[in-house]
Amino acid sequence: MASDRVTVSLDDDAREALSDLTDRTDAGRSEIVRRALTFYAANYTAATTEAGTRLGEYHSMLSGGEHVLLDVDFLHCFLDHVTDESGDPDPSFLESADQVSDYHAREYDGEFESLEEVLEWLSLCGFLSVRRSDEDRYHVVFPSEHIRWFMTRFIERSCRDLPFEIDIEEGLTKVLITKNPE
Repeated sequence: MASDRVTVSLDDDAREALSDLTDRTDAGRSEIVRRALTFYAANYTAATTEAGTRLGEYHSMLSGGEHVLLDVDFLHCFLDHVTDESGDPDPSFLESADQVSDYHAREYDGEFESLEEVLEWLSLCGFLSVRRSDEDRYHVVFPSEHIRWFMTRFIERSCRDLPFEIDIEEGLTKVLITKNPE
């Protein structure tokens, strides 16, 4: 097997990472660099695109224990069973959901500076898809009518303390969300 020698300059972060990996794996520095290069080449698209960044954010959310993976069919089941015979949400469910929304309003205060940031975060959670139509208006699409009413209520309540106000125009499974002029 022919080998090529490469000299690499390491910054402090890379030097620390290499040292940590040699301690944890008992592999030599050259072996770790070879593995890292091979791994990076195999995962180049994920590492260099927005999808890679989103995957890292998603991993952080899940590994923190505050979020879970949930099949969308289960979500539909839950939302189907919190409505009464007329299709209206059960008041005790709304009270609990509003409590969660109010908590998030306090959590989001200081966390998000723009409507776009909030919608990108909720998109990452999988509840909706967002398309910007102009500077302050977004088309937001939900997987179903049930998720639309649930998430629209959440957005209204959780955004109340942010440094902007929003208007929501509802459709069947999508809405227009507009940031009000200041």
